Amino acid sequence: MPPFVFGLSFAFSALMAAFASSHAHADAPFTAAQIEAATYGGGDLPAGRSALTAKVQVLLDRSGTSPGVIDGFKGGMSKSAIMAFERRSGLPVDGVMDPHVWNLLQSFAHQPVTMTYTITDQDAQGLVDAIPADYAEKAQMRMMGYTSIAERLGERFHMDDKFIAFLNPGSVLAPGATISVTAPSSPIRGEVTRIIIDKSTRRVAAFNARGRMLVDYPATIGSDATPSPSGTHHVTTVALNPNYTYNPQRNFKQGRNDKPLIVPPGPNGPVGSVWIDLSKPSYGIHGTPSPSRLFHSQSHGCVRLTNWDAQELAGMVRSGVTTVEFLQPGVSIAEAIGTAPGPVANRAETPATTAEPELDFPDNATPGAATATPDPLSSALSDALPDGFAAPAVQ
Repeated sequence: MPPFVFGLSFAFSALMAAFASSHAHADAPFTAAQIEAATYGGGDLPAGRSALTAKVQVLLDRSGTSPGVIDGFKGGMSKSAIMAFERRSGLPVDGVMDPHVWNLLQSFAHQPVTMTYTITDQDAQGLVDAIPADYAEKAQMRMMGYTSIAERLGERFHMDDKFIAFLNPGSVLAPGATISVTAPSSPIRGEVTRIIIDKSTRRVAAFNARGRMLVDYPATIGSDATPSPSGTHHVTTVALNPNYTYNPQRNFKQGRNDKPLIVPPGPNGPVGSVWIDLSKPSYGIHGTPSPSRLFHSQSHGCVRLTNWDAQELAGMVRSGVTTVEFLQPGVSIAEAIGTAPGPVANRAETPATTAEPELDFPDNATPGAATATPDPLSSALSDALPDGFAAPAVQ
């Protein structure tokens, strides 16, 4: 074999071995017990999938700062959730796990982050074989139901359905089976009077009348072809489990479907299980049939959340009261509410940032800037806790 061919072969073999090693590390198995026992030892979250990242995702979910799906992976949605948690807590915004973020998250660790669940007969009811991509075929179905027990339980426990299989290797998801799942929070309650939508960081933040942030979600927000609206609008109505009207003369055209169609309701419908209608005609905030792809998909101008986040938000908005503000490029949520993240006491090891760092979005969006102002750690802890939170008694 010529030397250069041997060299290329060796290099390719080494590259494939490194890829295989990295892939194996990313999918190294772990259990619910290991998620419970996971502790933070410094530095950023591990690459790939880890028990620690799964635990952090559950704690972020409980704080009202949604990571989207809980899947154990260190990815774009988890990083954006850490950034949002830092912003609400008055910390420097870099999306990197550090001791201050970890310590604040412990306020939501007073209960186990996983649990066991026994699948019921009802969990297996009303499933459909598949959801077609064509809207004309969708319109012929009775409902846009779940396609599996795993998908149904994934939405209930805020998990990627593949992560359920990962935590329960060899288990058959059928009535009577007991499996391990994560234990996210119950829906947060309150009255949202203002929603701010940041297209660059793909986050949706909701505030009460006192200006306190109640929830913050990852979202798909429009696309280049069909951008989301600009300016400020308000919520007009909320529809739970809505059907969907496809109208190519009004919105977009799919394939050869040139006539209006009514797609039946269901969690796998085009707008998921919730529609929050806006005063801007034909625009709304809604759910999605593909929660794990929020940062990889594009929408037809609307704001797309996970079904569980959309349901939570729908319970807090008020028709004619809640405003919805789409930020202009270069304006951050922190600037829009008149505050900005900054350094806190004893955080000399982490320099304050003046802009939210760029995330690896498919469209390479540039996040908005935010100036920094000091804020003590005690205030950060107070701001990180939801209204009505009571610390558990010390034993």
